[in-house]
Amino acid sequence: MVYCGVSHPTADSANPEIVKRLRRAIGQLNTVVAMIEGHRDCAEVAMQLQAAEKAVMQAKKAFIHEHIAHRFEPGDTVSRQALSELHEISKYL
Repeated sequence: MVYCGVSHPTADSANPEIVKRLRRAIGQLNTVVAMIEGHRDCAEVAMQLQAAEKAVMQAKKAFIHEHIAHRFEPGDTVSRQALSELHEISKYL
């Protein structure tokens, strides 16, 4: 299993930007809910949903790329377990 969070060697440097992106997506989703409740135009709602989806996708990619970049250093010998972790996490890209 691949663990992420405070035990990750780069959690202090990587996660604040990712958390910021996710909080932005939460705000966008709250806006979408208000738009739907306010019976706003379908195209406007769809555009906001697209923006929220893109924000989440970018946060996910940044999170996974940070993990990979710091888990696999150049010149390191890669174990079977490390390759298994890479395979497991890369399916989410």
